[in-house]
Amino acid sequence: MTPTPKPGILDIAPYVGGRATAPGLAKVHKLSSNETPLGASPAARQAFEAAAKNLALYPEGSARLLREAIAAAHGLNAERIVCGNGSDELLTLLANCYVRPGDEVLFSQYGFLVYRIATLANSAVPVTAPEKNLCADVDAMLAAVTPKTRLVFLTNPNNPTGSYLPVQEVRRLHAGLPPSTLLVIDAAYAEYVRRNDYEAGIELVTQFDNVVMTRTFSKIYGLAGLRVGWAFCPAAVADVLNRVRGPFNVSVPAQAAAAAAIADHAHVETAQAHNAKWLPWLTANIRALGLRVDDSVGNFVLIHFAADGPHTAAKADAFLTRHGLILRSVANYGLPHALRLTVGTEEANRLVVEALADFLRETAP
Repeated sequence: MTPTPKPGILDIAPYVGGRATAPGLAKVHKLSSNETPLGASPAARQAFEAAAKNLALYPEGSARLLREAIAAAHGLNAERIVCGNGSDELLTLLANCYVRPGDEVLFSQYGFLVYRIATLANSAVPVTAPEKNLCADVDAMLAAVTPKTRLVFLTNPNNPTGSYLPVQEVRRLHAGLPPSTLLVIDAAYAEYVRRNDYEAGIELVTQFDNVVMTRTFSKIYGLAGLRVGWAFCPAAVADVLNRVRGPFNVSVPAQAAAAAAIADHAHVETAQAHNAKWLPWLTANIRALGLRVDDSVGNFVLIHFAADGPHTAAKADAFLTRHGLILRSVANYGLPHALRLTVGTEEANRLVVEALADFLRETAP
């Protein structure tokens, strides 16, 4: 006999992040991981560098500095905030704490891949609800709820589709769940959304005992390399997470940089303005080439290609890569004929449109 993992783990396909390099090219534009083209706030970098003086010391175990900065930014109770090594850690912790073998975990068809990984790692059953027009379908999700549904993950806005559910639809989803089922709203891209009918989840968490909202510093704040996330929870859920998380799970430099980043409103507004300019520009100009591009409220767009022939997603990906433009294949999400494009710098955005035009022209029958 050799040691064997618990059921479900060997069914996991390991998560693979977006590519960062192109063979033989010194300069590339990485547009595969939804990272901000503006980088981190100067204040965050300064705080990170200052923290280097204290690298021999353990972090303050509750991430109090960061929790209080988040609470001040959003008007929340710091005691109900739990910080983590990216929001991925918190999503996984929620599954570890609330999902038992044989339970069901529900998420939409094109939801974040980590949901399936966390479910299978707990010997539970992943259940996917079909989407409607690449958007989470509340009716389909509610129809998939059973007495075994322990956890529901909702990515809002969704990645990789860029779609979102209005707040009333999220409320309708929650209203259809039993009190014993935990709704987790993953709002990693909330800062980019500019729709009056959107709410990240704070209101629901404030009102109900079975809703958690997770957020990240990896996107608009430009701290993906530091891995910082946070969750706003009911008090009882925060207590549970704090019992099982690592005692020093957010490093000293990460706490310092994130606290400075969330206080730098000017940098965030600049990032929002950049995205508000170039997201519609990319959408309109790529559609003008004859390609389908879905509406998006994030900092990325989903581009659709032909299923066969000279204009497939795989051929487009290879062509763009040869020109130093790295997009994200989303075949592992069940979208084999699409590529996800992150909004980049002005230079990168213009180069992508030019390269796509060349691809369509050079490979025309």
